[in-house]
Amino acid sequence: MNIQTMISSGWFFPLLAYFAGSLPFSLWITHLVAGIDIRDGGSGHASTTNTIRQVGWFPGVIVLLLDIGKGFLPAYFASLQGYSLPVIILSATLSVVGHCWPIFAQFRGGMGLATAFGGFLAIDIMGGLITLAVLILMIFLYGHRARGSAAAGISIAPILWLFGYREVLFWAALVVGWIVAVRFYQQDWHREYEEVWLDRKE
Repeated sequence: MNIQTMISSGWFFPLLAYFAGSLPFSLWITHLVAGIDIRDGGSGHASTTNTIRQVGWFPGVIVLLLDIGKGFLPAYFASLQGYSLPVIILSATLSVVGHCWPIFAQFRGGMGLATAFGGFLAIDIMGGLITLAVLILMIFLYGHRARGSAAAGISIAPILWLFGYREVLFWAALVVGWIVAVRFYQQDWHREYEEVWLDRKE
């Protein structure tokens, strides 16, 4: 099967999305800057906030932008090609799956927030900004990043429904939101935060 056949079949972008999501930018950048494996310290996650904890804000911002980009590009190009709703949803979802369980990093990745945001932005810019606002609001309401993020993951799709989103973004948010919620529940639900912005000890 040649590349053109793969693209036209609709399987190319979801597959690309998983491998793009699996690119462990936080792992590579912290190793480049400090010679460390980011997962050996802090929260243990290959994430933006753990990058900030261990090597500072500038590398953290670079990781954030790259993680958003790897969620944005597969969903954007799948939309641009005019693929069906399931293909676009799979592209947005599998980039997050790749980030959380990356094939290039022993399946030990991050939490998926930035990559999910990138996918949502690719589908609808205003809708993506609504999801970001919901996340920030929930974190402040709960005063705990993991619980606020899990609550946001569960509530994003219903809130988008209230804003009139009924198609691709709603279904992508429904699937991706639950992945993020389960990820935070499994990993960080009982963890105390005290080192970084938006983190405070209970």
